[in-house]
Amino acid sequence: MKLMTILSFLAILAVGIGAGFINVMAGGGSLLTMPMLIIFGLPSAVANGTNRIALLAQNLVAIASFRNSGYFDWKFSTMLAVPALLGSIVGARFAISLPDEVFNKILSIVMIVVLAIIVWKPHKRLSTEVSQNTWPRRLGLIVIFFFVGIYGGFIQAGVGFIIIAALTLVSGLSLVKINSIKVFIVAIYTASALAVFIINDQIHWGYGFTLAAGMSIGALLGSKFAVKHGEKWVQRILIVAVIAMAIKLLFT
Repeated sequence: MKLMTILSFLAILAVGIGAGFINVMAGGGSLLTMPMLIIFGLPSAVANGTNRIALLAQNLVAIASFRNSGYFDWKFSTMLAVPALLGSIVGARFAISLPDEVFNKILSIVMIVVLAIIVWKPHKRLSTEVSQNTWPRRLGLIVIFFFVGIYGGFIQAGVGFIIIAALTLVSGLSLVKINSIKVFIVAIYTASALAVFIINDQIHWGYGFTLAAGMSIGALLGSKFAVKHGEKWVQRILIVAVIAMAIKLLFT
């Protein structure tokens, strides 16, 4: 049993490194971590909560990086983070209430949809010739981000692409500023969703901290690798891994 436990933690660390690497290179690391935690025997709600520890750590580091680079708008980011936080509480409570079988099937479908978004990148084709300074647009973003929070609190995978698309369409900000806002919003609502999972005792702390360490290592490796190489081969590996895991979740 002790050997199996050590092997499990090493495997989770390896998955975390891969997910952190992929997040930097292509995005969608949660498409690997969530199903792998389930495959390792965690109930879907526990896997969902455990995954939030690594996500929170990763986004806090990203916030510090953007802040040090001068790409940050506290006021605008907070305006969107508040409705996202409220929505995430709704989404997290819904995730906890679902039976494992239902959640796993929903996750498998979401994995394929997000994988398609990663490959075809429709959000990169959106126009940015608008202004975020009008109140109708700001009100629209507040409503949108409440539902973004519900989705993020419920399942998280691929939420970054939804945020990028929403801010590109409505705000007209540059992609760098959009990403700085994205990591702040995700960190805020992830913290609130994590609190819901903690209160309901749906966390595996050992796996969570191991996964966080792995994703940090992977992000560091990925950021260095991205300078020298493209992301296409990483996407090919991601496609095969996600399809295999989605099939297992769908039919197991």
